[in-house]
Amino acid sequence: MSQGKLFIYNTPRAAPSKAIIEHFKLDFQVLEDPNELKAKFPRHRIPSLLLKNGTQITESIAIVNYLVNQIDDEKVKADLLGKNELEKAQVLQWLSMTTVDLFNHLGALYLTSIKKFAYTKPSVDYHFSLINEVADFMEQRLTHYTYLVDERATLADVYAYYMCVLAFGLIFGPEFPKAHPALTRWYKTMMDHPIIKSSPSLFPAFAEKDIELTPKKETKKKEEKKTEKKAEKKEEKPAAEAPQQEKKPKHPLEALGRSTFVLDEWKRKYSNEDTRPVALPWFWEHYNPEEYSLWKVGYKYNDELTMTFMSNNLVGGFFNRLSASTKYMFGCLVVYGENNNNGIVGAVMVRGQDHVPAFDVAPDWESYEYTKLDPTKEEDKEFVNNMWAWDKPVVVNGESKEIADGKVLK
Repeated sequence: MSQGKLFIYNTPRAAPSKAIIEHFKLDFQVLEDPNELKAKFPRHRIPSLLLKNGTQITESIAIVNYLVNQIDDEKVKADLLGKNELEKAQVLQWLSMTTVDLFNHLGALYLTSIKKFAYTKPSVDYHFSLINEVADFMEQRLTHYTYLVDERATLADVYAYYMCVLAFGLIFGPEFPKAHPALTRWYKTMMDHPIIKSSPSLFPAFAEKDIELTPKKETKKKEEKKTEKKAEKKEEKPAAEAPQQEKKPKHPLEALGRSTFVLDEWKRKYSNEDTRPVALPWFWEHYNPEEYSLWKVGYKYNDELTMTFMSNNLVGGFFNRLSASTKYMFGCLVVYGENNNNGIVGAVMVRGQDHVPAFDVAPDWESYEYTKLDPTKEEDKEFVNNMWAWDKPVVVNGESKEIADGKVLK
């Protein structure tokens, strides 16, 4: 009789446990039996482990740890779980982070794409912000290390690989790997790991395009636009004999050339000096309105925001996705109000007189509204000062709202 039964569906969450059993030939049955699962496990969690003595274990982290501890080879076990208390803690850290802050949000986007979850712009933006936050954290780690814990693959790497499969294989297209070269290098390395090869993913290694996330009522319009674009392309004549065009600049704002206002100098001044007494007077003395424009930026869906920390994470994700334009921008967005009654607003300076080239590098830029400010007007100038100093309440419809949090784009 086997040591127990592992109940799974073919999902990334169950894949690590299945891979450990199959690679190390552990004495457990792997079953896709929804009837037996429902009969024995009231919560119907996947994966679920039923031991031969009747003990039940649920939750993927607990199960995969239990299974690794069933390996007879103590050295292999220590290599996977950690050779000392610090490594063990680091392994658990990555298991938890890649489940809670990565896979759960990737899964939510996938379920939104197939209409199992209702589409709302704030929730989609929030999921993207958390995913990018973890991806950037992993990128930072893997820039200096081959693997997540040490210079060898541990259970953290095996488990995290499967948690990342949705990101690379379904949610994000080619731009995501380009933006995360160290994470992508690690991901490709783990594809060839013997444990991973024991249980390949059901998703492709790399998606060809970003996942489509739209409200149901907008889906038809999108398809009609795509059809029109295809028709336009068919009517275009081939340009094989056309002269070779000059390479376009990497960013459209590069065409504006160097400005007399040195943005990096201002960013250093803002970061290192007191804002009201020193930094802001310096800014207005050196600011050139012909080279840079100022914009009031406000979130369109404040009535759907809930917790202030979630609103601030949403801002952080937006700023992360603006990374291609940060050399042409500076600003702050603040979260004002309290839980279940808050909003997002701020002031941003961009190169040139049009906000679109700077902001449209972020897929969620249209979730915000943009109003051009006139620095010759005292009220607009004071708005910029307040948004960049964070030391006065935000006035909304005549009512003062305290600033709860915020982010600086620099």
